[in-house]
Amino acid sequence: MKGAHHALCGAAAWVAVASTAPYTLGWYPVSPLGVVTGALVCAGAALAPDADHHDATIAHSLPPVSEWVCDVVGHLAGGHRNGTHSVLGVAVLVGIAWAAGQVTVATETLGELAAGAGLLSLLLVAFAARALGLARRRLDAWALALGLAGFITVAAPTEWDWLPVAVGLGAAVHIAGDMLTDGGVPLLWPWEPRPPRWWRATPLLNDLWSRGGNFAVPILGRTGSWRERILVSPLAVYAAYGVGAAVVVGSLTALGYDADAVMARAWEAAGVLVGTATVVGATVLTVPLLT
Repeated sequence: MKGAHHALCGAAAWVAVASTAPYTLGWYPVSPLGVVTGALVCAGAALAPDADHHDATIAHSLPPVSEWVCDVVGHLAGGHRNGTHSVLGVAVLVGIAWAAGQVTVATETLGELAAGAGLLSLLLVAFAARALGLARRRLDAWALALGLAGFITVAAPTEWDWLPVAVGLGAAVHIAGDMLTDGGVPLLWPWEPRPPRWWRATPLLNDLWSRGGNFAVPILGRTGSWRERILVSPLAVYAAYGVGAAVVVGSLTALGYDADAVMARAWEAAGVLVGTATVVGATVLTVPLLT
């Protein structure tokens, strides 16, 4: 799956899990601030497994730091689509995010700062910004990443709990996306079980469990296929909807309004408008038939 598509899937997954707006799951509800920042962090985490490749787009997202990180990760993971694309890789990333959240610095003026969460977010936000085209130049990537990471550093002590969830969700979404393509992933790395000969001789089964030990459900075909683009397009709209709803709710709350009541009235009005439009449309279609 393409890098930008991974990022959009990560943002959409975070909206579905963390937002409480209509048409979301709300399994891990966070504040509107957590929805907005978490969507970008989760989008970056959805690119993190590709940090095992020194030529990947994200390797050049925040040079030279991102290049150093990708070189180290690639060496430890055994190359591209190995360790970071496994269940063990997801667990390691979640552990790193949890450990980062424990690193805080006490200051007299700003209080306790979530230095570890901010540093990790710096890299993840840069990943997302580069893949989504939010920052095309090196200076833009640094400015965006430093700004949001600095904000998380100051605000995270009361909200950092969502960081491991966002990182784990993003990494899992990445692996799921690659499993839907022809290449598959080594889910059980470093154990890479090989299928028996009769399995390899059966065309359909060989696609699900390759002779190299990768597992796949290749309904999207090759990376970047038209089926992949069709899948990702509505997810991009969904992610934008979730982030936009969080911004509206956060703004209403900051202005002193009851955001839940305002949004409920807005959805009720939208339902009335849709119902009216349906009735009018049905009437327009029916009248010519009666005359």
